[in-house]
Amino acid sequence: MKIMVVNGPNLNMLGKRDKTYYGDKTLPQIETLLKNEAKILGADIISFQSNSEGTIVDFIQKNSSQAAGIIINPGALTHYGLSLRDALVDSGLPVVEVHLSNIYAREDWRAKSVVAPIARGQITGFGWRAYIAALQILVGELKVKK
Repeated sequence: MKIMVVNGPNLNMLGKRDKTYYGDKTLPQIETLLKNEAKILGADIISFQSNSEGTIVDFIQKNSSQAAGIIINPGALTHYGLSLRDALVDSGLPVVEVHLSNIYAREDWRAKSVVAPIARGQITGFGWRAYIAALQILVGELKVKK
């Protein structure tokens, strides 16, 4: 079972960004933790990050046929990425939205997600552990459906 883990703009800067919101782990460190957890769960991870919405859309379109689900941290695209939202819908895959910080406890504009209405669920505010929780939940649900 393959799970796509997609990260949007500025997440390549993890470890350097404001650590009070984003923690001190880098994206490669989080990806390693995810791959280790995926092995335990009997899944494989396909990781991708881009600062460009169109590139993310292209990745989802190209890879969704080989995946069973998507974990996405859209970054700033959370609030306005309508072509990203459409690509997620078009994939036909279950989506779990992840955010390192609690987007509802920050600036008002962060509380609006265009992805949330089409996602199976959202995990926000638990730092890198949100990715692990999303993976465990998504793989668990996919195994039940088989």
